[in-house]
Amino acid sequence: METLMPHTPHPFARFIAILGRGRNLTRPLTVDEAEEAMSMILAGAVLPEQLGAFLMLLRVKEESPEEIAGFARAIRKSLPPGLSGADIDFSSYAGKKRQLPWYLLAVFCLAQSGQKVFMHGFDGHTAGRLYTGEVLRALGIAPANSLEEAGGQLARKNFAYLELGGICPPLARMMSFKPILGLRSPAHTIARMINPFAAPCLLQAVFHPNYMKTHLGAAKILGEKNMAVFRGEGGEIERRPAKPCETLGLREGEPFEERWPPLMEEPRQIPDEDMDLKKLVAVWRGDNDDAYAQAAVTGTMALALKTCGAAPDQASAQARAQELWAARDRGTLVKQG
Repeated sequence: METLMPHTPHPFARFIAILGRGRNLTRPLTVDEAEEAMSMILAGAVLPEQLGAFLMLLRVKEESPEEIAGFARAIRKSLPPGLSGADIDFSSYAGKKRQLPWYLLAVFCLAQSGQKVFMHGFDGHTAGRLYTGEVLRALGIAPANSLEEAGGQLARKNFAYLELGGICPPLARMMSFKPILGLRSPAHTIARMINPFAAPCLLQAVFHPNYMKTHLGAAKILGEKNMAVFRGEGGEIERRPAKPCETLGLREGEPFEERWPPLMEEPRQIPDEDMDLKKLVAVWRGDNDDAYAQAAVTGTMALALKTCGAAPDQASAQARAQELWAARDRGTLVKQG
């Protein structure tokens, strides 16, 4: 890092000033400003004090679509060129505490049907939650250790999971700031938008519905063609079977809004007190016919199938999801290769 003369403003200070000038002068960063700011962060050209202030000013203001798009653009430019091979980008950063991660069974079934699904996430940033990486390891499925390895797994198995540290170490470091700063930072939103393998279908989930428009706006700026964002169970990409699913998204680059009806009549979701991962395997094998679990799995698959263009409407998407679920290979979770 360059040495500055006393009282010389640090080059990154202007971005903090834009966000922190007060009620009347503060404004969001433009896409180009956000890209430049993130490029400096990735290059290690920012002081720790500056990074903490920057992230918390963004958090208090709430990040704009332009800011998220600029940050994601800078990260995408930092990745190895030519990454491809995924059909669906499936982010997983929230963790589960009330229900088992049924979305994983949806992903495994989609992969068995021929869809190449790339998952990425970050384990352990909030205590008391169950994260994708640890669940996969418990099921005997090894996450990838690098983008290169993830690409190979996608080609052989139609599925790969890579933690954020293998995609963008500086962003993973920012994700780990939550226990230090006491608040989630924009890193959670940025990470969902990276789409490192340039998948033509981008699935997103949020816990707070007001972030749906942020994700949609950022995706449109980034030039994504097909994406969907909704309030998922616990903030993960998983339908809540007893609730209507309000969805925003892009279809061939054009914004849309739609409502998926509930799949069950139960008025409220009952938390799973045990969170026993053996139940995931039992439902996959057909040893447990839990109605909630199967509705969560097929409902999530249906939304994915419609978003990626494999089904033209909600009814046919749900029917196709149920067909794929019935035809799954119950003896193995992930294709061996």
